[in-house]
Amino acid sequence: MSEFATSLPVLRVSDLNSAVREIIEGNFPPLRVEGEISNFACPSSGHWYFSLKDAQAQVRCAMFRNRNGLQSWRPRDGQQVQVIAQPTLYEGRGEFQLIVEQMEELGAGNLAAEFQRIKDKLAAEGLFANEHKQPLPQHPRRVAVITSATGAAWHDIRVTLAKRWPLLELLLYPVQVQGDAAAAQIVAALESANRRATEDLIILARGGGSAEDLWCFNDERIARAIHASTLPVVTGIGHEIDFTIADFVADWRAATPTAAAEQISPDREEWAQRIRNQRQRLRHSIERHLREATLSLDYLRARLRNPLSSLQQQERELTLLRSRLRREMRVHLMRSEQRQGALRARLRRLDPRQAIDYYLDHTARSRDRLRLAIQRQLEQREQELDRHRLRLLALNPTAVLERGYAIVRDSQGVVLRSSAGVAVGACIDVQLWRGRLYSQVLEREE
Repeated sequence: MSEFATSLPVLRVSDLNSAVREIIEGNFPPLRVEGEISNFACPSSGHWYFSLKDAQAQVRCAMFRNRNGLQSWRPRDGQQVQVIAQPTLYEGRGEFQLIVEQMEELGAGNLAAEFQRIKDKLAAEGLFANEHKQPLPQHPRRVAVITSATGAAWHDIRVTLAKRWPLLELLLYPVQVQGDAAAAQIVAALESANRRATEDLIILARGGGSAEDLWCFNDERIARAIHASTLPVVTGIGHEIDFTIADFVADWRAATPTAAAEQISPDREEWAQRIRNQRQRLRHSIERHLREATLSLDYLRARLRNPLSSLQQQERELTLLRSRLRREMRVHLMRSEQRQGALRARLRRLDPRQAIDYYLDHTARSRDRLRLAIQRQLEQREQELDRHRLRLLALNPTAVLERGYAIVRDSQGVVLRSSAGVAVGACIDVQLWRGRLYSQVLEREE
């Protein structure tokens, strides 16, 4: 290492960030900045965090709760605003940001306006009409998935289908799901899947992201390719609150990639339950046929002349008694279950936990009211204390001395209120606001 390098002082990262913050705040007064809101977030703290951007750049912003509480409206992504903010550096992460003091709404942002323009245009052409929506196959065997090979959407779809219906075959058409090349790749994948026609439907999916991340799904080329698809198209793009042009054109819009996989696949547990129900009904049907065949056999046996007729008669009676016993047992069990259900319901109504929950809630509300009452009493006592403090300050004699007055005493310490009775040459003590003067009377005037 050179001698010049070793002579440089060593700074900690926190010291460096603190110095840079002081430089930024010391050289930049509050600025008026205009831009479009993106990635708006309002956590439980009540502060607002978002980005302001234009076509070339963006900057992180924060508007704290004590300032955004003065706003009469709540901002949203895509909104064009003008803010008064102080440039600074967030030392914890070393990020340049603006601390917003005021915000003024200017209207919808460029992306939001462009989204509405495309939506209105395609709606007028009828691409969103319900008569163009294709029904989804009830039991698909193969599904084409158009998404990123490394994204979370592909993983979520595979995991969901492995749980719900492992027999369903998936074919991935890997594409980019954001950026300038994404729209062309998605259109090519849609056309390729329709040319192959080896799948029963198409899932177009992408995980969550900002409005800019999902913007490629608002491309007209994708919308027209979905509309022209002969295979039904299911979209699962972003989260529940995210809507793209592709969602409006698709035959079915799911809130997430996982929801799209659930929509197109049967539920394995549901089908297993159906099979169990069918098996049970089949068993009951066989038992009923066996009983009917047994009764028919008994009837035919009774018509035969046989020395064992008495035994057979007893057998029949035993069979009837057995059937009656079964029926009575079923009725008894059913009534017992009903009584048990009624008792269980009554027990739930008498469950002390409900009363406990009610009193806990009542106690919490009482505690809150007590806390508010104590706080109001403290505020009243503080105000009363301030009033007494002001009165004491007004009565304090040193306050009078501070305004330029003095207290004069004779040699005995008696306060003099008149020049009468003070002899010329007498010593007097003059107390000022700061210090004292020990003086001698040179002349007296009544």
